[in-house]
Amino acid sequence: MMPATAYAQSTGSVEFDKEAIVVTGSRTKDVGGIQTPDAAKSKAVVTQEMISRSGPGQTVLDTINIVPGVSFQNNDAYGNSGGTLTMRGFDSTRISYTLDGIQLNDSGNYNIYSNFSIDPELIEQVNVNLGSTDVNSPTASAVGGTINQRTRVPSENPSGLINASLGEFDYRRLFAMVDTGTFTKWGTRAFIAGSTSKYDNPFNNYGKLDRQQYNAKIYQPLGSGGDFVSIAGRYNQDRNNFFGSLPLRWDPSRTVGSGTGNRFPRNNDEREYDINYPCTTAAPRFETVAQIRVAGYVDPDAPNTCGTEFDRRYNPSNSINIRGNSKFSITDQLTLTVDPSFQYTKANGGGTSSAREFGYDINPTGGRANCSTAAPNANINCVGGYFGGSPYLNGVDLNGDGDTLDQVTVLTPSQTRTRRYAVVAGLAYEISNDHVVRVTYTHDYSNHRQTGQVGFVKANGEPVDVFPVNDPIAAASGVNLQKRDRQSYAILDKFAAQYRGQFGPLRVVIGASMPFFKRDLENFCFTSSASGFVECSGQDEALDAVIAANNPYSFNPTTGVITGFAPPGHRVLKYHKFLPDVGVVYNVTNAVSAFASYTKNISVPSTDNLYNAFYFPAGTAQAKPTPETTDSWDAGLRYSSSKIQASLAGWYTKFNDRLASAYDPELDKTVYRNLGRVDKWGIDGEIAYEPIRELTLYAFGSWMRSKIKENIQIGRFGTGANQVTDCDNVPAGAAPADIIRSCAFTKGNYESGSPKYSFGGSAVGRFSIFELGATVKRTGPRYVFDTNVPTYSGAIGSAAAVEIFPAKAPAYTLVNLDARMKLTMLKGLEKSYFQLNVYNLFDEFYVGGFNGGLNQAFSGTNYGNPNFVQIGAPRTISGTLSLAF
Repeated sequence: MMPATAYAQSTGSVEFDKEAIVVTGSRTKDVGGIQTPDAAKSKAVVTQEMISRSGPGQTVLDTINIVPGVSFQNNDAYGNSGGTLTMRGFDSTRISYTLDGIQLNDSGNYNIYSNFSIDPELIEQVNVNLGSTDVNSPTASAVGGTINQRTRVPSENPSGLINASLGEFDYRRLFAMVDTGTFTKWGTRAFIAGSTSKYDNPFNNYGKLDRQQYNAKIYQPLGSGGDFVSIAGRYNQDRNNFFGSLPLRWDPSRTVGSGTGNRFPRNNDEREYDINYPCTTAAPRFETVAQIRVAGYVDPDAPNTCGTEFDRRYNPSNSINIRGNSKFSITDQLTLTVDPSFQYTKANGGGTSSAREFGYDINPTGGRANCSTAAPNANINCVGGYFGGSPYLNGVDLNGDGDTLDQVTVLTPSQTRTRRYAVVAGLAYEISNDHVVRVTYTHDYSNHRQTGQVGFVKANGEPVDVFPVNDPIAAASGVNLQKRDRQSYAILDKFAAQYRGQFGPLRVVIGASMPFFKRDLENFCFTSSASGFVECSGQDEALDAVIAANNPYSFNPTTGVITGFAPPGHRVLKYHKFLPDVGVVYNVTNAVSAFASYTKNISVPSTDNLYNAFYFPAGTAQAKPTPETTDSWDAGLRYSSSKIQASLAGWYTKFNDRLASAYDPELDKTVYRNLGRVDKWGIDGEIAYEPIRELTLYAFGSWMRSKIKENIQIGRFGTGANQVTDCDNVPAGAAPADIIRSCAFTKGNYESGSPKYSFGGSAVGRFSIFELGATVKRTGPRYVFDTNVPTYSGAIGSAAAVEIFPAKAPAYTLVNLDARMKLTMLKGLEKSYFQLNVYNLFDEFYVGGFNGGLNQAFSGTNYGNPNFVQIGAPRTISGTLSLAF
């Protein structure tokens, strides 16, 4: 069998695609690190040649930003702090992100954490499926496409690589890898690698990013027919601060900063801001109840802002994954592939709160009393726990001043621990050289433990331990305080079958999958609102009984009105869907082919969405959100030769039952809503041209249109005949404020958060020992809200309301530069080089990543706070010495 490029996800899909290449006699060619696979779907491949030209340690999501249809805003030039991804208008929660075929998306909310990416030196290639996924992919949410990273196979010869990098913002990175070469008579070979990087955030006077990562892989060939077994592992540790997320408003009276009272910068001169650092928390001082009861009393040790800013927050994580890949040729015609995996993650994110040393009045009768001063009576019941968004100790002296009357700053992040087991197995049977069938089974089992323990903060505002779960604070009862307390099991069993047939120049691929999703959810807290707000006892059964007795839950099925707290509970939800997947490729000539495909995909509601639904009684429609589905069509042409890779594709996606966060003015909360149907369509094109070995040129472009099909009812305001109950038939006499608070007018609008267009190109010139490369990309404007209207402040619907940000974030252009000098003069190190990278060469100022939203929040009859968005990464210069031996 001739070698072929592996541009699929699992081992089974790789082998299935290889066979297609062999049958047709075509080869997937590489022009300057870009490949256009001859597949029935829209796919693109970026190889190590292109990856190595990106900045040191860069996430591959930034590297694939040159793929048409992909849009990525990096939070910084080095990639450790994450970013915002969309693909054909779908956000990262709807895109499958995999490594050697195993799922990397969060099993609870489906987020992609790009800062978890594997070191780029270890990636052989990144393959991108636009708008579709492989039939056996272990995903619960990939309605928008997939991105798979495939790691390199250990070399047969002993070798090593050291990359040492320095750059702006005190950037320091060291990467080292050793290949053992073949070290047994059976052909066993392996590599081991490690890296560390540290740097300052580019915008303020505090934050840092600190990562270390270790990788290893052992590869055992089995015979000479391509069979093998491999095991790989990765450990990643991040200790990062948040930064650069600011309110998207341009009020001239405000100063730039990350607080709700600040604003977003207008240009590079305003881009940097300071926070309250260094600082000191309030010094403890003994007080009495008599003192604090005096009118006008000023608390001398009340919490101050030290350590509480957004930029002081940590986002620590420890993650491990172990990946197996294997292929066994049972007969000449029958092949078995098995890819098992295990993942473990310990991570948190969030900030601080003011903990009360005293208790919380759990009895709402007569209004909740202040337990630090209230005289006991029959309507006051002070308890410890996490209530109303704050921890209450009910008699614990946190700051050591001898009283239990204070509020004290404590660390209260949201803690997550995940254990995930998966296996993808497939059996392929070659009926003849022209016809192959395969069946696959995918199992993914994830245990997701989400808690919110409370930890101490030092006098300088720093956490004692970035993981409060290691030594949590307990209430006087001895129960650990929890801001949330839940456990879920996300289980997928997926069966799939696929046929590939070659009929002369025509290749037909017909497949289907049947996924069965199970969400087993336990919530140990009371739910007090439709937005999922919770009240937690810390699993104190006696206290739970007191909470339930004082806040009884009731639901009126006629009006839908809910009162009280929904009690802790356990629910199991199941989803399944038949998903067809068909495509054809027609070879017009040896160089030109046409392709078309249809794929149906599903995205099951995330656990956050499902936990919010605990507020509603089991069995009601609100308690079981409908999964999203897509119907996607692709068609296009490709041209492939030794000098040119080109493709042009048109696509159309029908997106059903889109779920999104939306503000509900009646509840005064942000809730998940079904926003109905959205149609998307567009054109993607790219061409890579290498007229001579010394010059490679690449150009790409995308144009996309989305159309929301319905207006969304978000409230019912007004009275009598002028109450707004139908957004398609608004009463003529309805007040403007009532109309705006009742309806999100989205019908016919673009979706927010993704650009209308993007285009760009790259060029690499090679001159003796010198190479010079440049990449440019123009990203089009992005709507902030689905309503496609500006952001305002002031009274809703009033002529006095002021526009504080336009409807769209402006378009922007980024230019990146890389220059390399080969060190061929160094004996024994001929493959070494020195590389200079400049990210955002012209220091373009732009609005960075944001996911958009349905509409602006409201605060009563006034406009509420705008979205928080990232500042675009500034110009950043770095240099790397790469020594290969």
